[in-house]
Amino acid sequence: MAAESQMEQLIVENVMKELAKRGLTGNVSPNQEETTKKAARPQPKSEPYRESGDDPLTIPEITGIWVPNPENIEAIKVMKQATPARIGLYRAGARPKTGAMLKFMADHAQAMDAVFLDVSEEFLQRMNLFLVDTMAQDKEEFLKRPELGRKLSPEGERIIKEKCEKNPQVQIIVVDGLSSSSIEANVPDVLPALTQGLTAAGIRVGTPFFIRNGRVGVQDHVGKVLNAEVVVSLIGERPGLVTADSMSAYIIYSPNEKTVEADRTVFSNIHRGGTPPAEAGAHLVDVLKRILKAKASGMKLNQ
Repeated sequence: MAAESQMEQLIVENVMKELAKRGLTGNVSPNQEETTKKAARPQPKSEPYRESGDDPLTIPEITGIWVPNPENIEAIKVMKQATPARIGLYRAGARPKTGAMLKFMADHAQAMDAVFLDVSEEFLQRMNLFLVDTMAQDKEEFLKRPELGRKLSPEGERIIKEKCEKNPQVQIIVVDGLSSSSIEANVPDVLPALTQGLTAAGIRVGTPFFIRNGRVGVQDHVGKVLNAEVVVSLIGERPGLVTADSMSAYIIYSPNEKTVEADRTVFSNIHRGGTPPAEAGAHLVDVLKRILKAKASGMKLNQ
């Protein structure tokens, strides 16, 4: 039996015993205890989840329908198939069921990790990406002062001048943004599909690299330093309780000091449950061809 079901049964039994002690329900007989155990609704099956170390964590699965005797179960099934939102999980009195609460806490923890953890050095080495920093000194400053994440540090600017090809048609940068986990989950499929597709199309691709504590606007600084015709940022999206691994691609044509957000073309929700990473990479190649041909991005591309 799942750990959360056992926990729920234990809580029910202890409450009943306490009420019996106070004379509110009478004595709890062995038969009543057994009846209480049988009355406890079993929760949907849980699956083991390993994050670190050797001890598995049990995270409840909430895809099932927990509502007892629903009036229209078919409607609930349709809704559950149409969205990953937390619907049909029912309640214990006025509170969430134990399994639903544990899943909520686990998803919230993953979202927090996505924001505050750094992309690993092993990942950067495997993807052959060198690292540069923005003006933000750490995660706290990055979150409190977004403008610092839009500018490379002086050392970062010096490094890309030394290591990157100048005047590329397309410069690709990987930026942690608000989800480091999305970078490690999606870039291994997106980046090769993107670079290979562009190269096969005869488009000159600059030297990809990774920016730590970066915001979307840092692509403007990179574009001006390297004199890139187009800059593509693969950047982690703000994590939520459905997924912490969603990534976006922001594309800007010829960025300058007058660039505004409407000048950017955005392709979002790149993750396992949205647009698959490899498919996203192929799609971005087609979008970049259009942008280079039209010499415009964002709203101007659609005019």
